[in-house]
Amino acid sequence: MLKFIAILIPLAAVATSAFAVDATMKKELEKLDPSERMEQTCDAEAMKRISTDKAGFKPDKVIAYTFSDPDMSPDSMNAPGAVFRSKGDWYHLSYKCTTGPQHIDVRDMSYEIGEKVPRDSWPKYYLYD
Repeated sequence: MLKFIAILIPLAAVATSAFAVDATMKKELEKLDPSERMEQTCDAEAMKRISTDKAGFKPDKVIAYTFSDPDMSPDSMNAPGAVFRSKGDWYHLSYKCTTGPQHIDVRDMSYEIGEKVPRDSWPKYYLYD
């Protein structure tokens, strides 16, 4: 888990600035095991799509497993218990994501934004500013 978090921070910085799988991000993703790679690719794609949503969110972080573990299959994941952070607030998120076999390219994604997570429950779910 610590390795995952250590790699997640640089990936988040790359993902938030470009939202695309560029050469730098691809190189970092290739260092991860396949399931972590798929999760990071799908999280980055969720940020990209939410940022272009007309609701005006500016996501800088997505976590797929906050309220429940994602359901993983070979080339897809369902993350009904995800969250994302936008402008200092956390929001419930549910998404389904399908990738190619290398888990670098997203082939299909759907998502649903839920309610804002109350600040007083952040510590329980390890959410932060």
